[in-house]
Amino acid sequence: MEETHTMPATIPPAVPPTPPVPLSALLAREDLGLRQVAGPAGPGLVIHGAHTSEMADPYPYLLGGELLLTAGVHVPAADWGAHFEAYVSRIVAAGGAALGFGLAPLHDTVPDALVDACEAHALPLLEVPPQTTFSGVARAVWQLMAQARLAELRRVTEAQQSLAAAAARPDPVPSVLRQLAQRLGGHAVLYGPEGAEVAGAGREPAPGARQALAELAGVVRPVPRTDQEAAAGDPARAVRPAPASATDSHGDTHLAAYALGAGGGFVLGVATGQREPGDHTIASVAAVLLSLLTGEHRGGAGAARSAALVRLLLGAAPEEVAPLLADGRWVVVHARPEHRPPDAVAASALGAALGSPLVDLAQDVVRVLLPAGREPEPQPGWTLGVSAAVAPRDWPAADTQAGRALARARATRRSLVRHGARPGLADLVPRADAEAHARALLTPLAGQPALAETLRSWLSLHGSWDRTAVALDVHRNTVRQRIARCAALLDADLDDPDVRMELWFALRL
Repeated sequence: MEETHTMPATIPPAVPPTPPVPLSALLAREDLGLRQVAGPAGPGLVIHGAHTSEMADPYPYLLGGELLLTAGVHVPAADWGAHFEAYVSRIVAAGGAALGFGLAPLHDTVPDALVDACEAHALPLLEVPPQTTFSGVARAVWQLMAQARLAELRRVTEAQQSLAAAAARPDPVPSVLRQLAQRLGGHAVLYGPEGAEVAGAGREPAPGARQALAELAGVVRPVPRTDQEAAAGDPARAVRPAPASATDSHGDTHLAAYALGAGGGFVLGVATGQREPGDHTIASVAAVLLSLLTGEHRGGAGAARSAALVRLLLGAAPEEVAPLLADGRWVVVHARPEHRPPDAVAASALGAALGSPLVDLAQDVVRVLLPAGREPEPQPGWTLGVSAAVAPRDWPAADTQAGRALARARATRRSLVRHGARPGLADLVPRADAEAHARALLTPLAGQPALAETLRSWLSLHGSWDRTAVALDVHRNTVRQRIARCAALLDADLDDPDVRMELWFALRL
């Protein structure tokens, strides 16, 4: 047989970038009635598509990984053994994954010579019954591929969400590594700039694989330039460039390494027993999160925030700590998403939009602390309450102001409400006298903060039951019961505007 197309045997054929379909899944389709008559079998055999060809030499038309379908039109009248030997060898050389032989319209059975050739070359051979069309087989393959792609996307999406949640935990780096190891079913480790293991999680890799993974991490770790290299090249570049990621294997263990950040030297290593579709994407998401976490420890801003936190925990006053973060006065923002509970990713995104990394996700409210010069603006999909600009010693009071502003914004269906800073009647009365009067007036409500807060909200919303219920996240009947209880304890007519004014004055203190 004359061969017009050749390819060196040392160059493996390219496999199409499509989700692999287990050959066993195709054989399990009862509507196709396929039967394997030769070649290896097992769950590890996959195909990447289906292609029909009656060419005597299909080599030039295969990309690799296909199930090749043929009805045997190319089979000569004699010398089947030599023909099928060359035919199957060319399919294998092209990277074909399996061969399907149709029993109609030319052949009643699969030729024995073809069976022998497929056995000799370890190529799976499927018998396609007369009632099954090749287009039906191809359609089934594409359906299985679509299902595989959907399952892959769902797996990647769930992994992204779980990794983001892990990054928001108090121990973010170990949590991300644990979640990554769980999602990939293997071992994940973070290497420091000097190559030492900083943290690890998951099942232990096979003997020798741990050392092989550490060596692979060295491939992607930037290496400082020598004096001669710096003199010969760009003096501004202190390190030699390295690949962003690298893969290898040690026995049956698949290894991967990912450089973190912009040349800081941290590396993520992953060792798994098998490599599944989507593993690279999931590991890349973890690498991005770990880059942010390790980058914060390296950056000056992150170090300043860590120092500020340590000083607060050790008893320093807020006004002593604030200069580490920014100079001047501060604003507290309370925010809630409009249609969903807040999560760590949304909270970080809000902080970035407002221009501050000082973000706290507390139950159903996100709190942001930012310098007063960064004036908060309405954010799409969020309801915001903003405090007055205060000195660091008044942060707790500003936090309370922001909470009340948020409640008012939600009750009035406004995207942003700022705490009012105009001088009021309270400024005309000495602070000590005003506080003493407020304590005496509100003594019957002492120890019952729910009643006091309900009365405050109700008065601020001009006695609206519905808007107060929205602001407090309670039923309107609960508001009515609490206000009635306040009226009874205070022995006051809450319909009297003078009584309302006096109570509002006291509650504001």
